Amino acid sequence: MKFWNPIITDRSWELLKTLKTEFDFVLIGGWATYLLTRALKSKDIDVIIDFEELSKLKTKFNIKKNDRLKKYETKVEGVDIDIYVQGYSKFVIPTHEITRNVIIIENFKLPRPEALLILKQEAEINRRNSVKGRKDRIDIVSLLLFGNVDFKGYLELVEEYGLRHYKEELKRLVRSSSKEFKEVGGKTPGEVKTLKKYYLEKLG
Repeated sequence: MKFWNPIITDRSWELLKTLKTEFDFVLIGGWATYLLTRALKSKDIDVIIDFEELSKLKTKFNIKKNDRLKKYETKVEGVDIDIYVQGYSKFVIPTHEITRNVIIIENFKLPRPEALLILKQEAEINRRNSVKGRKDRIDIVSLLLFGNVDFKGYLELVEEYGLRHYKEELKRLVRSSSKEFKEVGGKTPGEVKTLKKYYLEKLG
């Protein structure tokens, strides 16, 4: 399945692999979802770093600070890179909690699937009814289908960080995402109905 122009996603992927050899970061967003699911490639790069790595990035790239969104930004070879910094950037799960609970896939550090699902929900809620929001929605369905999400762990996280409404948001998304389940998983209407029932039961 394709969403963005393959030329752009291929350029972004090659840049990401180069960055991995030079900088220490936790990868989030669409590329983290892709590494977990192999479902849908991304065009933007989203990372969490500390201030030491930010200083190193600044020696190589023209980094701009975005005070409104509490992040740093740059563009390299036409690829947008969003840089979130521990102690500065804000997510519904604190950055220090994200970065100390990681898994490794292809030498990339990623949040655990349950935390990444919550971060993707945060993005989808903030960008709903936009093109990127539609991509977030597909990524969420991809994580459910292929991301090995531990639903007990997910429910513990939403409880711990006062995000009970995220559970309800996820149930709403599952109910309304027949098209995404079909697109991402190649499922028949009957299979989609069974999957929806399964995930709704998991969420309680």
